[in-house]
Amino acid sequence: MTFSARVRRLAGRFRSRPPAPGGVSARTPGVSAAAGRGPARRVAGGVGSALAVLLVFAVLVGPDRLGLLTPGAFLRIPLEGLLVAALLLALPARTRRVAVAVVGPLLGLLAIVKLADLGFRTALDRPFDLVLDWLLLDDAFGFVRDSAGRAGAVGAAVGILLLVGALLVVLTLALRRLASLLVRHERVATRAVAALTVAWVACAVVGVRVVPGVPVADAGTTALVGAHATQVDARLHDREAFGAQINADPFRDTPGDQLLTGLRGKDVIVAFVESYGRDAVEDPELAPQVNAVLDAGTERLRTAGYHARSGFLTSPTFGGGSWLAHDTLLSGLWTDNERRHRTLLASDRLTLNGAFRRAGWQTVGVLPAATQPWPEQGFFDYDRYYDTEALGYRGPKFSYAPMPDQYTLSFFQRRIRAGADRPLMAEIPLISSHSPWTAVPEMIGWDEVGDGSIYHSSAVDEDSGDADDRNAGQIRGGYRKAIAYSLETLISYVRTYGDDDLVLVFLGDHQPAPVVTGEGASRDVPITIVAHDPAVLDRVAGWGWQDGLRPGPGAPVWPMDTFRDRFLTTFGPSTPPIAAPR
Repeated sequence: MTFSARVRRLAGRFRSRPPAPGGVSARTPGVSAAAGRGPARRVAGGVGSALAVLLVFAVLVGPDRLGLLTPGAFLRIPLEGLLVAALLLALPARTRRVAVAVVGPLLGLLAIVKLADLGFRTALDRPFDLVLDWLLLDDAFGFVRDSAGRAGAVGAAVGILLLVGALLVVLTLALRRLASLLVRHERVATRAVAALTVAWVACAVVGVRVVPGVPVADAGTTALVGAHATQVDARLHDREAFGAQINADPFRDTPGDQLLTGLRGKDVIVAFVESYGRDAVEDPELAPQVNAVLDAGTERLRTAGYHARSGFLTSPTFGGGSWLAHDTLLSGLWTDNERRHRTLLASDRLTLNGAFRRAGWQTVGVLPAATQPWPEQGFFDYDRYYDTEALGYRGPKFSYAPMPDQYTLSFFQRRIRAGADRPLMAEIPLISSHSPWTAVPEMIGWDEVGDGSIYHSSAVDEDSGDADDRNAGQIRGGYRKAIAYSLETLISYVRTYGDDDLVLVFLGDHQPAPVVTGEGASRDVPITIVAHDPAVLDRVAGWGWQDGLRPGPGAPVWPMDTFRDRFLTTFGPSTPPIAAPR
């Protein structure tokens, strides 16, 4: 082919190539691809990149406590963010894509853990347990179902699953966008990372804090991951240690005739008052109404010949998980998580109920909130067990509570205690003071309670606002009313049905949620023993508990797991000195 023919062929190819959009040749030197994009696309791209940066930043520095969720909490330089940026800048393209595919989902998991911690700290004042709290999902579903209906529970479960999936995908896409941004502006990004690293080191050395308690040089993600790793390790090694504690029982082989000799002939009721915590008797906003009920009750009972002693126990749980407190008190073992609960219920540990049964009492469980089958009930050595259905209530629910406390105690008196042919030991959780505290029963005449139908038309004190649309003051007000009602019910029961052979032990299972107490509240709950026979309270004189139904600030505080052994020793055939609580 001649030179002129080759020139004509090349010219023909050039003429046949379509022009670039906007009439600019695709080969025009100095014109980038971005220059051919419209303003709207450029703005959208910039906004997307900014959102990706902000999302990754928010996940790294976002707090896991509701009280720290303020603008000042985000005035930080995250060390982990600097390391990720440096890694993305240093890696070659192919390896960078692999790193994004690995680190992106990890960021999503970090966001999920932080949200779980935030929720658990808000409700239970503790972080999410990566090993054990998955076992609580069924109980959480049941709580929402009982409070908001099955449709609400299913909707909440679907929403959580969608949120988890969205976080994993969105964080991966955001990190990929961030990696692209860093590479596209490599020189500027490298200088920025270097400058921020120097600033981080300087702030760490000096201890700079723009907001009190929030260091600018942040390594919170590393600390969070380390704390959860330590938690996982502890959980994995706890099973064997707890099993050894179960078997080390000083009362395991004690004969029945040597147990509880100081209570022979007495009907003993152990009543748990839901969410009755120390704040109920000490918080300035809650205590006036609650203490008025307790102080008036002390005088009314004293007039009727009863006396009381009160102290505090430290509960293993907070804001929920009532069964953990029941386990701890009745077994004498610190049961603060779901695995310990299940391990305990699969054992033959002697419970306080079992000790009474071995000593000849008829043991009864009256559990008004037990709406599902409970095959583990045998662990607590009940001769008879009454769940929601067996209690035969025909009235309306009161928010979460299937029935009012007064109905529960009325049923117990009419159908169980009045016809008993030997002394009773009854465990009765009272649940009218269970969250969300939106509908509180009122006291009525005991002869009016009947099958509960009366509650359809009267005796309801409703708190203002819906369950999901109340401020903290309304929630605390509802809680205060509910606790006062439950305590008044117990006091009225003793005055109406008590006799020389009644001994009542009532206590809180745990403090209410932090929305009532605030963060960092103690785990203490009040406990009280009421008896007509002075010999009963003479036995506990050495405990140092204070007179009356209300424990004061100086009342003794014992770990809840020490109560069983102390109670069995005090009311045994002799009362040797007992070591101070650990």
